[in-house]
Amino acid sequence: MSFANRAVIVTGASGGIGWALAQQLAAQGARVGAIARRAEQLAELEQSVRMTGGTIATAVGDVGDREAIHAAVRSLTEKLGPIDVMIANAGVGVPSGADPMQVHNVETMMRVNFLGVVYSLETVLPEMLRRRSGHLVAISSMAAYKGLPGSAGYCASKAAVSSYCEGLRIELRSRGVAVTTVCPGFIDTPMTAKNDRAMPFLMSADRAARRILRALERRPAVYDFPKRMRFLMWLAKWAPDRTIARQIPAGAIPRE
Repeated sequence: MSFANRAVIVTGASGGIGWALAQQLAAQGARVGAIARRAEQLAELEQSVRMTGGTIATAVGDVGDREAIHAAVRSLTEKLGPIDVMIANAGVGVPSGADPMQVHNVETMMRVNFLGVVYSLETVLPEMLRRRSGHLVAISSMAAYKGLPGSAGYCASKAAVSSYCEGLRIELRSRGVAVTTVCPGFIDTPMTAKNDRAMPFLMSADRAARRILRALERRPAVYDFPKRMRFLMWLAKWAPDRTIARQIPAGAIPRE
């Protein structure tokens, strides 16, 4: 699948992977719709894409607000036409340990990371089903594979995304709509810049976006990267709790 002449929406496009995805999609000839909460950064993205001859429309919206994300997608659809690909990328990562429990942080991450994906996919799925054509993409995380100390809420929110998309994928497999879950490791973004722990196999957002778009051309069920980080998370999944507690400091998790 080529992205040329396709309408693609990217949420969380004001920075990090979302920004890089929007830039690279436009360079490939896609009609890009960019959604984020930060209007100033969206304006900068729009200017940057237009300066290189790309097609882009932007809309300010919080993915955790169902009405707001629906309004944003309606606005973009009016400008870009029916949406071919929805990339639900927006997410947050904040501490969510046991002492204190930081329940408010957990609520925030479930609202943005999980429900934000649900709301985003909801905005385009009915039309995709009507046309029997489309691609739903959710950016999850390697953190979906293992509950880790200090980051239980973040891991849970990403595990919810992965499980939800798996169910959708199976249900929609014969209806013309593909569903892909993307699980990155550590990506160099403003969010990971706050992490003072070691981040193995750290990758730039531009490189991550290139890898994601190459993978999405094949419409895989799940795309994990980098492979070395996937192997480490597989080991962590089966390691004894005492080993995880000793080797992984609280809060040191893959965050996109």
